[in-house]
Amino acid sequence: MSTLSALASATNSAAQQAREKPETTRTGNPANAAALKQQLNVRILEASAKVSLTAGNQPQALVFRSAIDRINELLGPELRGPEPGAGAGALPEVAAQDNSAEATSGRILSISTGFYESYAKQHAGEDPEAIAKNFVSLIRGGFEKGFGEARNILEGMNVFNGEVQSGVMKTYDLVQKGYDDFLNEKLAALQPKETDA
Repeated sequence: MSTLSALASATNSAAQQAREKPETTRTGNPANAAALKQQLNVRILEASAKVSLTAGNQPQALVFRSAIDRINELLGPELRGPEPGAGAGALPEVAAQDNSAEATSGRILSISTGFYESYAKQHAGEDPEAIAKNFVSLIRGGFEKGFGEARNILEGMNVFNGEVQSGVMKTYDLVQKGYDDFLNEKLAALQPKETDA
């Protein structure tokens, strides 16, 4: 079975398990629907991680997938554009790419900060400094949520140690530094320019 076939099978299995939940957990309550959707997302990530790790791929693909999914989830309502889960097809593509900490953090930063202009347009007329700070806070929150989910999955699989742990934590540190640098750059651009007399 190919990696993609195994991933599809594992994802379908996770979705089937979620559908087989007792009816008592399914109500018309939107909070319950959101909780069920979150459970399904976690199960799909777990299934994806198992397939990815058994296929010899690095857990960085899981970190990337989880982080981008959560960032999309938070930005979707803000931008009224990208639907939550728009990064859902990311794992199979990134599994074949450079999954070093530097490359993974670079992709996370590039994708998440790439929404800045759209976000700023949605908040036109607001304080530019607040826009930059709020945007970075939003994407940082999405990244941290996704990172936490990926870390929990890796810990649950007893693989979050040694090189895996150091590589994943390096990715975390690089993304956090990247967000700090991005915010500092945006805030510096807002400062009045000094003119030569």
